Amino acid sequence: QVQLVESGGGLVQPGGSLRLSCAASGFTLEHYAIGWFRQAPGKEREGVACISAKDDSTYYADSVKGRFTASRDIPENTAYLQMNSLKPEDTAVYYCAAAPVSTWSCASINQDQYDYWGQGTQVTVSS
Repeated sequence: QVQLVESGGGLVQPGGSLRLSCAASGFTLEHYAIGWFRQAPGKEREGVACISAKDDSTYYADSVKGRFTASRDIPENTAYLQMNSLKPEDTAVYYCAAAPVSTWSCASINQDQYDYWGQGTQVTVSS
């Protein structure tokens, strides 16, 4: 069964850190670009980070640049999103997704090109 299973969300104080995990089964992450998205209440889903399948280069939205780090562990078939210096405006449901697209820049991949999506994990940043 092909699926992405996310974990690692939770409640954290402003300035804190969380690491989200995205475990793949039924396919190999190595050949897929990995995207991280989030959706806050009343807002559209937005891309926050991605990793290229071609060379593991990364892209970050301006709102998270310098605070979030996307990575993947091929032997573990798992992707990660390390989130530091969290802010209340980072509160959202976070999703990982995989796209069978090999490009130098994962930022050019549209959301509708992502074939597989995780179930989402809630991240709440509040004091």
